[in-house]
Amino acid sequence: MYRYDEFDARFVAERTEQFRFQVQRRLNGELTEDQFKPLRLMNGLYLQLHAYMLRIAVPYGTLSARQLRKLAEIARKYDKGYGHFTTRQNMQFNWPKLKDVPDILAELATVEMHCIQTSGNCIRNVTADHFAGAAADEIEDPRPVAELIRQWSSLHPEFSFLPRKFKIAVIAAPHDRAALRYHDAAVEIVKNDEGRTGYRVWVGGGMGRTPYLAYVVGDFVEKPDLLGFLEAIMRVYNENGRRDNIFKARIKILAHSIGEDEMRERVLREFQEIKTSGYLQVPDEERARIAAYFAPPDFERLTDEALPTDGDLGRWIVNNVTPHKQPGYAVATISLKPIGGVPGDISADQLDAVAQLMDDFGLTEIRASHEQNLVLPHVRQKDLPAVFARLQVLGLATPNAGLITDIICCPGLDYCDLANARSIPVAQEIAKRFADLDRQEDIGELKIKMSGCINACGHHHAGHIGILGVDKKGVEYYQLLLGGSAAEDASIGEIMGPGFGEHEIADAVERVVDVYLKLRRPGERFLDTYRRLGMEPFKNVAYGEQLHAAH
Repeated sequence: MYRYDEFDARFVAERTEQFRFQVQRRLNGELTEDQFKPLRLMNGLYLQLHAYMLRIAVPYGTLSARQLRKLAEIARKYDKGYGHFTTRQNMQFNWPKLKDVPDILAELATVEMHCIQTSGNCIRNVTADHFAGAAADEIEDPRPVAELIRQWSSLHPEFSFLPRKFKIAVIAAPHDRAALRYHDAAVEIVKNDEGRTGYRVWVGGGMGRTPYLAYVVGDFVEKPDLLGFLEAIMRVYNENGRRDNIFKARIKILAHSIGEDEMRERVLREFQEIKTSGYLQVPDEERARIAAYFAPPDFERLTDEALPTDGDLGRWIVNNVTPHKQPGYAVATISLKPIGGVPGDISADQLDAVAQLMDDFGLTEIRASHEQNLVLPHVRQKDLPAVFARLQVLGLATPNAGLITDIICCPGLDYCDLANARSIPVAQEIAKRFADLDRQEDIGELKIKMSGCINACGHHHAGHIGILGVDKKGVEYYQLLLGGSAAEDASIGEIMGPGFGEHEIADAVERVVDVYLKLRRPGERFLDTYRRLGMEPFKNVAYGEQLHAAH
């Protein structure tokens, strides 16, 4: 993983002291909250419903054991003993005191972490495939490209005050595990017909009030040209993006209002102007320097083993363990979705224990996924039983990765002042309804994603079943959406109809799932059945009508 050099360390330390001075001025009354707001946001500090919230950057989701231990220490010392992993592969602390935030930033700096650009109208944390460097289907590890973009975009003077926030993802496999088409811009590492590696660049995706899927704006960008091409996109956006209406300020509005052809023409024209005037090409040596930080571990020469598929261990292996590109190794997902728990939450004790597990089994890194889970990317297959046993003791061995109880969920009205409805209790109730593992495995892959407001931090548009909390005259209601996907078959979920009450929504979800179980064909996932039949049979039953035999 990437390590700070002297410049990085000095810069983060100076930034921390600068913010310490700004916090003191706020505490002394020298700055109003309005004056302080832009300063705190550029340092990842939000003012939520009950307290401040601090969002910590975890570039492309990669963490070391040392960093996990520091997060555990901060959770105990400055928060309420836990942290929350987000759909941006970041971590949030929901209860820090303002006076303590500079000390937290100083603590983070000792393990090469910070909160810079986790908020504000800038380029946010660059995300990537959480199986990067381990997936059997990838062309190459996408994280060196994500790191290159991170370095280029950090405090870029031209792009620090954009019309609105800007999110970038990087993948390198045909199977999209990073929700590529829902990003403002995305980089897909591809090979052309000549076998040369380059980049397919996407623009214009996003969720929120007006969801859109990104489209291709650069079919094959050469490796040295990537930053210049991204700069062209950012300049088109910076010049043409709306600044008069916050709801129309994202690049998705520009990209889809002018259309694919016009957007592509503007970006290519800007790129040619940048090339003519002299632009930032990435030398081979610099790409190699960054890539060296992501060299794979010194894998042992092993052969694949016959893994159990029954019993508690077997079920965990079937549901939470994924094949690795290296013989004798596996990728293990640590579910942060225990039945009845808060999706994405992890305690300080669990953070410490996972760090110890990493040390004991020689695991140099762990990943946070955009699905609010953790991933051990390089586990020896022969160690899986011992790793599972340790996770069981920690309450982290729930075998539900990709199943119906592996619910993505934003903090909702329990924390967020933007939310219209609570999401955590609803997610907990749905998980309890489907707690039986036999039932979950019979249902198969079914991704439920839930947001407490239209801002879509819970990715409800991309859920096979999406749930959106809305407010109607002070009462919480929940809209159902069906048919969304964030994978390579990306689609935007369709709203079913009027919302359900807080005590009706779990029943509605259960009825929808029952329709799927009755109408599915052999081998069909929920998403496949929905795409074949459409909304009608699910809608009829969700609102209490009987399933018609004709379907």
